[in-house]
Amino acid sequence: MPPRRSRPRRWAAKLPHRPARVGHVLAGLVVIGLGGCATVPATPQRLNAAPISAPSEAPPRPAGRTQFSYSGSMTQGGLVIGIAPAHTRGLLFDTAIVPVAADGRFLIAFDRDAPPVAILAATLDDGRVIRDTLTVSPRAWDISRLTTLPKIPLPQPEFDRLRPAELAQIAAARRIVTDAQGWRQAFVWPTTGRISTLFGSQRIYRNGEAGSYHSGLDVAKPTGSEIVAPADGVVILAADHPFTLEGNLLMIDHGNGLNSAFLHLSEIGVRVGDHVRRGQRVALSGATGRATGPHLHWSLRWREAKIDPLLVTGPMRNVM
Repeated sequence: MPPRRSRPRRWAAKLPHRPARVGHVLAGLVVIGLGGCATVPATPQRLNAAPISAPSEAPPRPAGRTQFSYSGSMTQGGLVIGIAPAHTRGLLFDTAIVPVAADGRFLIAFDRDAPPVAILAATLDDGRVIRDTLTVSPRAWDISRLTTLPKIPLPQPEFDRLRPAELAQIAAARRIVTDAQGWRQAFVWPTTGRISTLFGSQRIYRNGEAGSYHSGLDVAKPTGSEIVAPADGVVILAADHPFTLEGNLLMIDHGNGLNSAFLHLSEIGVRVGDHVRRGQRVALSGATGRATGPHLHWSLRWREAKIDPLLVTGPMRNVM
């Protein structure tokens, strides 16, 4: 079945809240797409705007803390918000630099295939280094073995012609740095319904050929169902035409390297640079792109780590 290429309609005028658009640029390099990866010689952008206010519940940084503290899921596909020791001036997560907010909070996450151990190292103002070894628990992924079926190839050569530009656009969006503070919030479900495909699931085809694992979570919804922002953020991509795989694609940055992507939409109601609030309507579900039926594919990523939305939001409530 060829991908559906219907252009997304815009209904932004119906939205109750339309924050100011923003713009301005700064630095960076590597690129990973939603359906693959590519390297492009572009620089990261920084969206500067009136800052989204941090949630009022964030307490001040404890003055005398001598160790790390954490909340979240230390498991493959998990996300953790931590508090660094007092007087931390630099923080490393393995070899990667992690920013520490004024109240001591920081964000880290573990990819679907993360190794069993990670190291945090905080350098204090007096030069001392406090290290913590994190144990990352493994997950039992849903693996389907379809030993009688061949892996279905992607359509060629049209796909080869269109895909590089799509990946470059996704990669450029991921390099945008915003002032969003949604990463501090409790996330809500962008829509509720039957979960049709779990994060991390994978199919093994005839001759042991593995398909790509599912990098998000699918919720079956009729076309036209409301999709809301799961947390405060800034729109970093709002496709003006359907991509070959993702269809009508919307991406929201939640700050600190954390972003959401919403795939297969029928309509997108926001534009790049818009500030959105948790629970604000941003799109309608659909079946555009490579989809067998109407649903929302929601993926979460921190830097290059793909995260399980179910671990971030918790179970859906009151779903029939």
